[in-house]
Amino acid sequence: MNAFEMKAIGHVCGGRDVPEDDNWEGNSAEIELDSNQFNAESLLGLDQFSHAEIVFVFDQVGPDDITYNARHPRGRTDWPKVGIFAQRGRNRPNRIGVSVCRIVQVSGLTLRVQGLDAITGTPVLDIKPVMTGFRPRGDVKEPDWAREIMERYWE
Repeated sequence: MNAFEMKAIGHVCGGRDVPEDDNWEGNSAEIELDSNQFNAESLLGLDQFSHAEIVFVFDQVGPDDITYNARHPRGRTDWPKVGIFAQRGRNRPNRIGVSVCRIVQVSGLTLRVQGLDAITGTPVLDIKPVMTGFRPRGDVKEPDWAREIMERYWE
């Protein structure tokens, strides 16, 4: 398989210091772009959007913590055993996280967001505006356990 090199565009500042499973909606954080790569024009126009999709790396997940097989989400045996690609846990093979969060403010090289489920220091790989044209077309289908796992995630 091909290997790809990626470089962080910035880092998460503020918000939580440790990963937790729930209550991310109240989490306010900033994404500071790397001033060696970018200037304020990189974020120009982003303030015209209500939400951004943040792509980041679960950098604190070690190689021994990666999951390749099926498991019970959050270790709950009352939920079915499902493959790593049928869940959104952080112990993924490439440790990539994606989160849609509310844009609070854009200032210089700083993007302030609400509801980002990444911790302080997390390397950010990309920022994309949320556009209605990229939302799923048609109904979204998910099993009951997936709805249940998210009940308190955004409180």
